[in-house]
Amino acid sequence: MTQRSRKTTAVLIGIGTATGVLLAGCGGDRQHDQGALKPLVVREQVSSVAQGTGGYVVSWAGVLANPNRWHFAENVAATMVGRDAAGKEVVRMEQPLDAVPPGGSLKFTGQATASVRPAQVKVTYRPAQWRQAARVPSAFVPFPVTATSTEKLGNGSYLVAGSVANPYQKAATSLVVTALLRDRAGRLIGGATTYVDDVRAGRPRRFVLTVENLAGAGPVARADIAARTWGSSARPYEELALSGALPPSTARPRTPPFARDRGSQAMPGDRRQ
Repeated sequence: MTQRSRKTTAVLIGIGTATGVLLAGCGGDRQHDQGALKPLVVREQVSSVAQGTGGYVVSWAGVLANPNRWHFAENVAATMVGRDAAGKEVVRMEQPLDAVPPGGSLKFTGQATASVRPAQVKVTYRPAQWRQAARVPSAFVPFPVTATSTEKLGNGSYLVAGSVANPYQKAATSLVVTALLRDRAGRLIGGATTYVDDVRAGRPRRFVLTVENLAGAGPVARADIAARTWGSSARPYEELALSGALPPSTARPRTPPFARDRGSQAMPGDRRQ
């Protein structure tokens, strides 16, 4: 697992999308047929610059999709570069991203501070290294997010809360929770990321996010919230999948059995009766 600092981030995202952009190249030497793998797809990508305390806050967010059903995308990184009107680089930040599961997607947010206001912001991506999954795709059950709420605060911020559960028998050491806020047209306008630790089966953990500086972005219609394992390697997710998922329900039936079997209704032409 690639180690990196963890902190909650709340970002303001300018309205805009870049759909269907491909991340060039397929890295890694653990695959039998690299040519058969498709690159990651950038479903959405947005950025903004806002005045902050002691400088300018550069924010970005995106959604990456993995079209390969049998492979994890590992060691992906986003690089943000901001330039002034003359083309001079004024801020740069490389952001390691978490592993993208087979056939799944990754919601992420990022933020950096610049002393000079960037006139142009560009986010590029390092090609993924591909790792064949240790289990079938259906074994990687998503982490349920329930009891969610989005509350508008008086200062132009939004409070997003909910609970995340662990569907596996083994405890999840650390999970990442990302919430992306959207307007009525479905466009991305803001987001935040936080972390919850030691999530055990049958014991959902509560999370709270505060997304700030959305007063001029229009009303929020909904929040897309997703949880995932933390780290650029597939190992944490695979270890959970190898431990096995919990059965859908372990509660006993509460209704009494039928007094007798009602049998089946005979269909026209059925000679079995």
